[in-house]
Amino acid sequence: MRRSMIGAALLTALLLVYLVAAAGRAVTLVATGEPVAIALGVAVLVLPVLGLWLVWREWRLAATVQHMADRLAADGALPVDDLPRTPGGRVTAEAADAAFGVARAEVEARPDDWAAWFRLGFAYDAAR
Repeated sequence: MRRSMIGAALLTALLLVYLVAAAGRAVTLVATGEPVAIALGVAVLVLPVLGLWLVWREWRLAATVQHMADRLAADGALPVDDLPRTPGGRVTAEAADAAFGVARAEVEARPDDWAAWFRLGFAYDAAR
């Protein structure tokens, strides 16, 4: 497993601990029976529900993007990150602009091709 996946899983677990704790506090507030506490409990309960939904969406997006990258890699069409870099590790502006221009032209030529859009996103990331 990649180090980035381990880090993402650990941060997600930490966030889930926080969300469960917040949901517990919300339930405790609702259980008091006091109108103000019930209102606060319901309001606080929205945050864990929203947080869980956002975490689920983010992991789903990550899985989808990884699947796309795996398909491109199997077809030999995955973009290669061989652009020249500055001493600080960033892609040089000229190289990033050139790569972005090529990827943009590919999308304009084939706007329905998901792989072209994937490569444009990759070039956009390199261009920062």
